[in-house]
Amino acid sequence: MRIDKFLWSVRIYKTRSIAAEEIKKNRVFIGESAVKSSREVREGDVIRIRKNQIEIRIKVLQIPKSRLGARLVPEYVRDMTEQSQYDILKMRRLQQNYYRAKGEGRPTKKDRRDIHEFMDDDEGDTFTFNNESYWEDFFNTDDAHQEEDE
Repeated sequence: MRIDKFLWSVRIYKTRSIAAEEIKKNRVFIGESAVKSSREVREGDVIRIRKNQIEIRIKVLQIPKSRLGARLVPEYVRDMTEQSQYDILKMRRLQQNYYRAKGEGRPTKKDRRDIHEFMDDDEGDTFTFNNESYWEDFFNTDDAHQEEDE
């Protein structure tokens, strides 16, 4: 099986064309050499993949006939990636600015949800600045504090 088709069928990449692009960018290796999309994969090959700024290593156990369900993937490949690589990935994801630099562009859908959740008051005691009674209370409390000080 061709390596681009193999990487797609074991769900390393979402589409075969993305797998082919990554191979063309020299991000996929078998042994020490970069491969071409037409390279045949054999059982026992160890494939190194540069993805998400970490190096993933997988060993081919079997060659699938077609794209696999996610639960069947461990029967065909073994993950040999070092734990330190996953730790690096975890730390990057925990950083707030990993997916988008702060102050850059419009908020994402996730950002809008977080903002909305933060701004919502569960008790419903929201105040508006247009409410005149709020302003009267604000100024009256300041007057009361000034009178107490005198």
